[in-house]
Amino acid sequence: MRTLRVLTLLSAAVLLCSAAPGLAPLTCSEGNGPAAADKAVHHINEYHDHGYKFRLHEVQGNSVEQVDGGCNVKLQLDLRETKCHTTNPKPFEDCELREETERAVKANCTVLMTIKDGDATITKYECDTRQVNTNSEMVRICPDCPVLLPLNDSEGLKSVHEATTEFNKNTSNQHYYILKEVGRISSGYIMTSGMNYYAEFALVETRCPVGSRIVIEACTPLCPDRARHAFCKSSYSSENGLLSNDCDFYPAEVSPTAVLQ
Repeated sequence: MRTLRVLTLLSAAVLLCSAAPGLAPLTCSEGNGPAAADKAVHHINEYHDHGYKFRLHEVQGNSVEQVDGGCNVKLQLDLRETKCHTTNPKPFEDCELREETERAVKANCTVLMTIKDGDATITKYECDTRQVNTNSEMVRICPDCPVLLPLNDSEGLKSVHEATTEFNKNTSNQHYYILKEVGRISSGYIMTSGMNYYAEFALVETRCPVGSRIVIEACTPLCPDRARHAFCKSSYSSENGLLSNDCDFYPAEVSPTAVLQ
């Protein structure tokens, strides 16, 4: 049986009250690694505007070069992907990590930072992401676990579009929502229902009122300070169509400086 369930709107006040504490001051000492890594991960998440937030797993390298008035720092960081989409206002420190069986993703990041007169600035960072375990390793660890698919997989996208359509049909929202991005698509075969597709995707609130006679895909999002987001997890069967679609609602974006005050 097909079911559609939309979870309760998250309270902006509760989320903002759980904002991360202030960062520790940075120095040019050799023991600055943890504080420097903390600042780097905050910076990466602040400017990471798609996909999921990351948490620090390990500092793999930390070199400090003394220069006039300060130092240059180079960090090698091993990060782990969380279950919090970037539209989720929850601090990344509070976000749950994925289990190995969920096809966990890691990011190897190189971060360059300058520290001068007690002021630290990220000058450059590069991250390379991949699964923690390769597909062949996952076959040994969990042979029956769903397999990650490319985000442009045609059947996977079909399941997302059907879930989005159903979302807009069964809603008490004032405005229609459109697809912002697909975060994950995985698939697995079930004897009774054929190939099943599991998707995670973000929707954004548009200017179009619910009930208006308009092609929803032509609607444009509200401004960031007004547009709410919905983050959904759907399951879809090749034989039975959409099976479920569970969505969390997030308030309009708040600037990082406002959140940390």
